[in-house]
Parts: sequence; structure tokens; C-alpha cells
Amino acid sequence: MRRYKGLTIFSVIVFSFLIIPLVIIVVTAFGTEKTIAFPIKGFTFSWFQVALSSKSFKNAFFLSFKVAMIATLMALLIGIPAAYALSRYSLKGKKLLKSFFLSPTIVPGIVVGYSLFLFIVIKLKMPVFEGLLLGHFLVVLPYVIRVVGGALEQFDFSIEEVAWSLGCNKWLAFFKIVLPNISSGIISSFLLAFINSFNNIPVSMFLTGPGIVTLPNTLMSYVEYNYDPTVSAISVMLMLATIIIMFIVEKTLGISALAK
Repeated sequence: MRRYKGLTIFSVIVFSFLIIPLVIIVVTAFGTEKTIAFPIKGFTFSWFQVALSSKSFKNAFFLSFKVAMIATLMALLIGIPAAYALSRYSLKGKKLLKSFFLSPTIVPGIVVGYSLFLFIVIKLKMPVFEGLLLGHFLVVLPYVIRVVGGALEQFDFSIEEVAWSLGCNKWLAFFKIVLPNISSGIISSFLLAFINSFNNIPVSMFLTGPGIVTLPNTLMSYVEYNYDPTVSAISVMLMLATIIIMFIVEKTLGISALAK
């Protein structure tokens, strides 16, 4: 009993450490003071109006959304076949390939960002937007391969072979048999990759340029010179958007399916 009691206390401490800062952010977003203060002295929605009326924040949000969406879709197009090949076939250097694809998730983000800066900007001399998009694609690709690969490890490939024996070609069997059975893994990888791309700072910090700045970098720059609750208001809106997305996923697919 003492052991379980100690584990409960430890769990409460950990969850409190994670949740209390979020609660403070939510509360400060409604404060009337011109600086972030807790507890607040009054209640107002004015900081949300400031955030929504700011052209720089709106442009940064749409850029982050655009880059995250395109990079994630590109990662799905490349990552799903790659994960299928790594799971389905015995390839030479299979472990080495897996390590290569998963390396961006192991190497510190600042190192990945600087390496991509040297390769994309200095070596390839790509335009800013295309370079930023390529950098985000390379960062989120491992998440797609890892999550989809995990779903494929639970898939019984004999079902696919039965489809072959019944006259279904490999392409048709892949789209009609394999993809529907790993749909939860695909949706999970999409959400994980999109969120990681949207919130990415290290890569964006090295690959952004004049007129092309993502939302996280815009928020960091804003905090350097301003200490008002606008950033808290934006954070609340992003948290609310995440909750809405997860609610929709739960109603359409089910959170339990994403854990498979």
C-alpha cells in the first residue's frame, strides 16, 4: 500500500508540474494588466482581439499552417511506402536504413537545424520558402516512418498474399487491403508530424528569412521586446484548436485506435 501511495503522490506531482503552467497561461490571457501577471486583477478579451488583428501573427500562422500541411503530406507520400518496404521485405542494410530515417528524432534539434542550413541554404542555395519546406519535410519524415511502421508490424501480411492469390495485383492490394488496415497509424502519424512541424523552432530559426517567418519564431521575437498577454492569448487559441482537433478525431476514429 505504501508503494502505491508513493506512486500516486509522485504522479500527482508530475501532472501538477505539467498542468499548472498551462493553467497560469490560460488565466494570464484574460488579465487587464499590460504585462503578464498572475493572479490577474481584472477580466478582458482585449488581448485576443490584439492577437487576431495583428497582421504579423496572422501571416505567420498561415505560413506555419501551409508549411506544416505540405511537409506532412509530402512525408506521408514518401514515408508510407518506405515504412511498407522496411516492414514487408528483407532488405540489405535494413537496420542501417531504419537508423538513418530515425536519426532526426535522436539528434538535437539545433544540430539538425544548423546542418540543414549548411546543406539547403549554403550548399544548394534554395529559395527561402522551398528550403523551409524541405527542412520541415526532412524533420517530420521519421515520425511518419516510425508510426506507420509500428502499425505495419501489427498487420498480418498473409491477408495481402491472399488478395494476390485471388487475382488482385500488388498496387490494388496495397490500396484496398493494406492502407485501410493501417489507417489509424496513418492518421496518428499525420497528427504527430503536423504538430511537430507547426511547433518546430530550431529548423525554422535557421531556414526562415525576410517576409517568411513561422508562428513559433514570431512569438519568440515578440516576447523579446514585449511582455504583454498577447502571447498567452495566442497560446490559449492554439490549445483550444488542439482540443477541438482531438475531439473530432475521438468522435470519428477514436483515441483508442490511435494508440494501436
